[in-house]
Amino acid sequence: MGSAGVNRREFLRTSTVAAAVAPLISRSAAAAGAGEIKKAVLIGMLPKQLSYLERFTLAKRVGFEGLETQTVTEPGIVQEIKEAAAQAGLKIHSVMNMDHWKYPLSSADPKVVDQSVKGMETSLRNAKDWGADVVLLVPAVVNPETSYKDAYTRSQKRVRDMIPLAKELGVVIGIEEVWNKFLLSPIEFARYIDELDSPWVKAYFDVGNVVLFGYPEDWIRTLGKRIVKLHLKDFKSETKQFVPLREGSVNWVQVRKAIDEVGFKGFATVELEGGDEAYLREVSARVDKIIAGAS
Repeated sequence: MGSAGVNRREFLRTSTVAAAVAPLISRSAAAAGAGEIKKAVLIGMLPKQLSYLERFTLAKRVGFEGLETQTVTEPGIVQEIKEAAAQAGLKIHSVMNMDHWKYPLSSADPKVVDQSVKGMETSLRNAKDWGADVVLLVPAVVNPETSYKDAYTRSQKRVRDMIPLAKELGVVIGIEEVWNKFLLSPIEFARYIDELDSPWVKAYFDVGNVVLFGYPEDWIRTLGKRIVKLHLKDFKSETKQFVPLREGSVNWVQVRKAIDEVGFKGFATVELEGGDEAYLREVSARVDKIIAGAS
């Protein structure tokens, strides 16, 4: 989670993907058995001035199959999004919970935790309404007020408490690693999931978020079958900035190999800066290259 801060103009300027090349990429992806990975886009990347139907139709037109939405508290908007996605032929596959940063589960303040739990409950019900099978959760935030140990134990307790509702609704809680000074190694991330010991809690792995302190392909191989969804973004180690896909320090060829090795199938969602149709079409084409295993 979090803005990748990618400059859209630079993204388009540096593009080398032409429309004439797209069929070749598609054939290459099919040859590699890449149809098992489906492309999705974060709702926040789509032009906000458009209606939901227009946004989703645009996403479908530029090549995305799925959509990751965000927590919605108004029933009318929940229904509008549901109908628009169905009409556009776009699958809502996951929901990004929106209260876990402002109201972390790891807080010592019961009121903050209650607000966080309420936000997750809303997100889980959103997912059920929209036919999504995962809600993304940032489980804790380590800060001067919350030690690492407390973040670990408090958040696990709260996640355990949510499992019955997740099971009832048929929606997996997808734990994501972010820049929250928490779950800083793939071994610890795997252990955190395993200790919760539930098929309703899995890993939502963000490729770009670990480049500062690790190698995404290593994380993927360590997490293995625990991974339920992927976020795609790129990061340049030298400048410590998020950059356009395939222009940073991520070794996408190795990432693609690792994805195959662990048998991941499902949606990979791009989480980048938003933009217009030309920009979104370019993002979609770059994801095609990643899926195809292009160097």
